[in-house]
Amino acid sequence: MAKKEQLTFLCGKCGFESRKWLGQCPDCKKWDSMTEQVKTNARTARRAPGKISTLQKASTKELQRLVTSISELDRVLGGGIVPGSLVLIGGDPGIGKSTLILQLLSALAGNNNKVLYVTGEESEQQIKMRAERLSIEDEQIFLATENCVESIIAMATELKPALLAVDSIQTMYSEEVGSAPGSVTQVRESTSRLLTHAKTSNLPVILIGHVTKDGSIAGPRVLEHMVDTVLYFEGDRGHIFRILRTVKNRFGSTNEIGVFEMKENGLSEVDNPSALFLAERPQNVPGSVVLPSVEGTRPILVEVQALVTSSSLGTGRRTAIGADPQRVALLTAVLEKKIGVTLFDQDIFLNIAGGIRIDEPALDLGVIVALLSSLHERIVDPGVVVCGEVGLAGEIRAVGQMEMRLGEAQRLGFHTFLMPESSAMQLESLPSTNMKIIGIKTVQDVVTHLFVAR
Repeated sequence: MAKKEQLTFLCGKCGFESRKWLGQCPDCKKWDSMTEQVKTNARTARRAPGKISTLQKASTKELQRLVTSISELDRVLGGGIVPGSLVLIGGDPGIGKSTLILQLLSALAGNNNKVLYVTGEESEQQIKMRAERLSIEDEQIFLATENCVESIIAMATELKPALLAVDSIQTMYSEEVGSAPGSVTQVRESTSRLLTHAKTSNLPVILIGHVTKDGSIAGPRVLEHMVDTVLYFEGDRGHIFRILRTVKNRFGSTNEIGVFEMKENGLSEVDNPSALFLAERPQNVPGSVVLPSVEGTRPILVEVQALVTSSSLGTGRRTAIGADPQRVALLTAVLEKKIGVTLFDQDIFLNIAGGIRIDEPALDLGVIVALLSSLHERIVDPGVVVCGEVGLAGEIRAVGQMEMRLGEAQRLGFHTFLMPESSAMQLESLPSTNMKIIGIKTVQDVVTHLFVAR
């Protein structure tokens, strides 16, 4: 087989390829991201044309998913692992990715399935120490310390495991590529070879990926496009909660989350995250309100906290944890314009308690109420929940899945629900509703119902 090598330049952010060095990537506009790589073109024999079938004759038989027995993980995967799928799990260092994978392998091995764990970062002794801490001693878990993708595929072909886990994809390399492990070319080529093996052998493969400082998975963006499912393991090491969030899923919903609690003996599933997030909620304190959020098919009650205080600099700061800071700044401007409060000289700090992040528009009304409560030092009734999108004209807009939010709030003992007027008209007729539903049209109505009427 004749090989020809040539120099090429690849963008480390998006994988854009160029024959000459460029100061700025034309694709993602990133500066100083082009690195030199050695590209090898191998002349291969012509392959026979692939088999062609019609859509009508294609098999509609559903593949049997591999149930992990970890319900929170099965939830975000859409009901289990699909045979032949390639799953990418990313997260900050030390967040618990390897612990989750080891517990997953133990759950599968407990059902008499052979599983293969390949690590390129740790030794067998280090993996054994972690397994002992997690009380994992399954004989069906096979372990290998290897960085070469060709060797990993050969081991998987010989062993025929039910699942292959690779930790991590940034440490793998292919012998057919001359660049160093971790480079854009190696990450892309290693993933491509594992993807081909997964599809041809019907073997599910889980990859662990490092993340950059901005929280995205390291390596070319094309890596996320190649795999079937992308999961992010989120959380702060200072919090005991870990959130497993689906970013991409070809076999299920992309809005699901799984909630775990980090303990000494590993990750523990949280069956009732709403109660856990509200367990330490302070009572009768200004700046606190409860929001019923929906992540995929799961309603979750979270506490929105706000602190509004005079700025010593003359111009207030805007800091948000667990929410979009630009959205908070927009809502602040709406309050100043429509209600007449003065916030430009106030420092505003917003926090979603528990370390969870909320991105849906339903958070808007919770932010508005928390800011007004802290600004005026008025306590919101602990039995009240709020939910709704706020427009630039100060109107309260409807959001989806209100009946699900109402049921979760009622289950946890809340008695009053402030929601958009259009949603309230639909839910008031529900026979099973014991909560007081208040429909509001504008942000001025929020002030009337919560801070004036009492």
